[in-house]
Amino acid sequence: MAFWIDTHTHLDADEFMPDVPVIREKSAINNVKHCVIPAVNVANFERVRGLAHELGDSYALGIHPLYVKSAQDIDLARLDEALRLHCDDPRLVAVGEIGLDFFVPELCVSPLRERQEHFCSVQLKLARQYNLPVILHVRRSADRLLKHLRDVGGPKAQWQGIAHAFNGSEQQAQAFIALGFKLGFGGALTYERALRLRHLATSLPLAAIVMETDSPDMPPHWLYATAQQRAAGLAQGRNTPSELPRIGAGLAALRGISADDLAQATSRNAMAALPRLRGLLGL
Repeated sequence: MAFWIDTHTHLDADEFMPDVPVIREKSAINNVKHCVIPAVNVANFERVRGLAHELGDSYALGIHPLYVKSAQDIDLARLDEALRLHCDDPRLVAVGEIGLDFFVPELCVSPLRERQEHFCSVQLKLARQYNLPVILHVRRSADRLLKHLRDVGGPKAQWQGIAHAFNGSEQQAQAFIALGFKLGFGGALTYERALRLRHLATSLPLAAIVMETDSPDMPPHWLYATAQQRAAGLAQGRNTPSELPRIGAGLAALRGISADDLAQATSRNAMAALPRLRGLLGL
């Protein structure tokens, strides 16, 4: 039977705190069999680990580039220690969410640009040290991140992991795929105006694609309310893993295949990107 894997959801977010078990139960009813919960900073390491064990899901540990400004240098040592302590935990499936963000203006200039690159490089080295895949944040930073991956991995670098919420060029997509990565797609592709992203999601090999919600962020179009609508009293819908089947059905339609076929393929791809998922799913 086909099922969905949400390869990127922040179930530890404050928006989910009151009712996360109910959210996860509803998503399971909607055939989302497994969720991957990435950390974003040292402060939420234990929260994501605890949730993964409580909910029967999995987690990743890392320091997100948007949190580098508030992170301390010692946090890299704390990540190293957490990976050492939990490297044999089958629910720890990756180092993440890590990477580079050149969308936020202050992160693009000194000293934060160099600081986030330093954090990225160290965390990639930790992933190699502990033989774990990586979950990458790639926002307007694909070429620079590819350089870091090649520098850390060596001239014949091969990696496992996911380039989350991918929105680069086709050439950049092929470069990540050549290094061994799968590319994550979610709610952003449900917008008709997202022509380039839709083209990418339909033209790439099916074997390269995994599905994600990035919930509560990256809502699909049916949950999104414009600023004008919100000012008029319309509430923004809450994005949860339960939205994944509908997002997937939209991508399946764009690719001209059945939703079941897309679910089977993308779940298989997720298990290739994050190999510990196979054991957790009993496959």
